Amino acid sequence: MEITEQTWAFIAEHRDEDVRELALHAKRGGEVDLPFALEQISGWQRARVKLSEWAERERLIFPPQVPMEQCSSQFTAQYKARLATRLLAQAAGGSCESASLEASMPRQHTSLVDLTGGFGVDFSYMARVFDNATYVERQSNLCDLARHNFPLLGLESARVVNGDSTEVLGSLDSVSLIFLDPARRDSHGSRTYAIADCTPDVLALKSQLLLKAPVVMVKLSPMLDWHKTVDDFAGSVHEVHIVSTGNECKELLLVLRRGICPAPHLFCINDEQILEYDAPDDNDASASPANLAQTSETGGIVVDEAQYLYEPNASIMKAGCFDVIAQRFPVTMIAPNSHLFISEQRVEDFPGRSFAIESVASMNKKELKSSLAGLTHANIAVRNFPMSVNTLRKKLKLKDGGKSYLFATTDETGRHIVIVTVKA
Repeated sequence: MEITEQTWAFIAEHRDEDVRELALHAKRGGEVDLPFALEQISGWQRARVKLSEWAERERLIFPPQVPMEQCSSQFTAQYKARLATRLLAQAAGGSCESASLEASMPRQHTSLVDLTGGFGVDFSYMARVFDNATYVERQSNLCDLARHNFPLLGLESARVVNGDSTEVLGSLDSVSLIFLDPARRDSHGSRTYAIADCTPDVLALKSQLLLKAPVVMVKLSPMLDWHKTVDDFAGSVHEVHIVSTGNECKELLLVLRRGICPAPHLFCINDEQILEYDAPDDNDASASPANLAQTSETGGIVVDEAQYLYEPNASIMKAGCFDVIAQRFPVTMIAPNSHLFISEQRVEDFPGRSFAIESVASMNKKELKSSLAGLTHANIAVRNFPMSVNTLRKKLKLKDGGKSYLFATTDETGRHIVIVTVKA
């Protein structure tokens, strides 16, 4: 890529400025490629938030807006690199049991192939874990970016292949790990979520992938039902990672291995919060949700006695492992479908948000008036409740915002209640 020094200087001088204002008032002509410069300034401004380490590297080239918005964040890419490190150390045993995320790197020669390279964020972090790494991408313009950026990121030996992922897979020798992030748009550019509708179709390629590598990591949409997804892969999924950051679910990662795993190990990640557990085996009656719920009810309290309320983080909500929460922490479910927990004493390490309860009211007008006295603003959430947030907000005549958090739900007796809280 031929980029003039004047263009680089323009980018460096103006990268903190408003791109629209620059487009209107910047001088055109001369040695500055203004369209390219504006695109790079816009990309750098997004990277500063999403990929701070990339933003610190001089003269990286960022793609247009859509690929930049779709690429992984620094947090999720770093998580994959840590996961890859542990998977390599664990690969020889092929077990579906948990291992420490801090497992050390094995000494044997290791290799990575990323069959869906994209902008290369995931690849750039995972590649550092391996002795050699190959980036595969069918779009030539993204391959050009990769060839320019990888040396600047310290990946001088990374191999870039411009080709179709399925064709490259067929020509591969054995490798340590294959990574795929199938494109989630159809031929018309519309967003799709079903695995079979993504490109490439990982379900169709599963046997071939596992023939080439003992471990395959697949990144999928967080919109997918992980239970059904695991079933679709018919025993090949040994681990499920639900990855969130900032309490927003970002991706579903599957770890495929050779051999059948009757029930995968799950990891619920939200920034520094990690909850892991073995998914119940569908063939094991003792591990049914009903039986798990029975063991978690002992020692519970009713909501009117509680001092603290807890809302699980986004990954736990996605996993639906509420019985595991009730078993692992000294908390009680308000009701089976509330997805909220309570306790008398503060639980410091709860994986989610914690709130101090100020009052609990039924939907009785007098109780509500007393409970909400003095409130003009509140953040409102509904869980298993017959009203939407907007309808309830209008009924309570409260504006959005403020320090109070209201949780409208249904307790174990079927009573509709509003719990007034503040962040603990």
